[in-house]
Amino acid sequence: MLSVVNADGTTPNGSLIDEIVREGARRMLAAALEAEVDTYIAELADERDESGRRLVVRNGHHQPRKVTTAAGTVEVNVPRVNDMRVDEQSGERKRFSSAILPPWCRKSPKISEVLPLLYLHGLSTGDFVPALEQFLGSSAGLSPATVTRLTTQWQTDHTAFQDRDLSATDYVYAWADGVHLRIRLEEAKAAVLVLMGVRADGTKELIAMTDGYRESSEAWAGLLRDCARRGMRAPVLAVGDGALGFWNALNEVFPDTRHQRCWVHKTANVLDALPKSAQPAAKRAVQEIYNAEDKEHAAKAVRDFERAYQAKYPKVVKRITDDEDELLAFFDFPAEHWIHLRTTNPIESTFATVRLRTKVTKGAGSRAAALAMVFKLIESAQARWRAVNAPHLVALVRAGARFERGHLVERPEPHAA
Repeated sequence: MLSVVNADGTTPNGSLIDEIVREGARRMLAAALEAEVDTYIAELADERDESGRRLVVRNGHHQPRKVTTAAGTVEVNVPRVNDMRVDEQSGERKRFSSAILPPWCRKSPKISEVLPLLYLHGLSTGDFVPALEQFLGSSAGLSPATVTRLTTQWQTDHTAFQDRDLSATDYVYAWADGVHLRIRLEEAKAAVLVLMGVRADGTKELIAMTDGYRESSEAWAGLLRDCARRGMRAPVLAVGDGALGFWNALNEVFPDTRHQRCWVHKTANVLDALPKSAQPAAKRAVQEIYNAEDKEHAAKAVRDFERAYQAKYPKVVKRITDDEDELLAFFDFPAEHWIHLRTTNPIESTFATVRLRTKVTKGAGSRAAALAMVFKLIESAQARWRAVNAPHLVALVRAGARFERGHLVERPEPHAA
């Protein structure tokens, strides 16, 4: 590849390094497509007709097409395959379809993650094309009409998600949090109410998401009632911060679900009420509680905290002792799950990147579009969520198995009469 390089290191198509990256991406993609076709043909080399001729052979290349990737827009020549086999059931010719670059693909999935972020950052759909053109080196496949169709489709996807049947999925654990993203919501004090869960197989999944004013009991109750209406079973344990709105709503809709207060929020709540000089020692004392070996040692650490701070800071001590049962609930579950259950970190970590990359936006912003954008970002992140530790124990929790000091208590064998 020869390029004319200007004195400042740029080329007619942008900077030299960008052009090198795009060329490298094009070559790697081309090599991967060729290897995919070679493997497909090699696996079917024994498929022959009555005359002994192979039924699956190469057939040149398709017309070149441009694909927008995170490295920029690259032009690829996709290999063609002549597959002369016939499906016995349908009677139709079999076709090769690339798993790397399907026929309909014109942009990589990563680009679909960028578009929601741009919207939440304040760009209108008409601004997407020039913004991405500067980044990708081309606006191919990213016309305003295309972006508008995408955003409309994402709103449809979000609506379908919010209306889906939940009766076939069992969420054993649930995390709840009100995330303040300062995005295009109609009320200045609105939050995105998020409910995540752990399925019986140990995998994490978004259950529901909507906006609510001040994380009120009414807003949370509306979300939980909607989940119950669609068939959601009461979780065994719910994890959340100290916002009374959620807990009041949970008692109303799922009264049998146990409560676990988030230790990250509780620690911050305790330290905020202490002078800075006392905070390091208090933080270590709080960590001694939730990092305890078991519930008995955690209760002892609570008494130690009470003795150390009761005289000077009785109100601070009450922030721990008043919620002691709900703060130590996670100790009654498998030890492998404790790290997941004592905080709302699964929700916080998911929204950390979004929160950092959004800002207050002025002017008209569609509430439905903003929520759809957040939904698409979570949907993309969900593919990267890892299952809880020891996922096989989740089903035992739902079955009512008892755990002491984090270990399963085997039921005693019945004695013969």
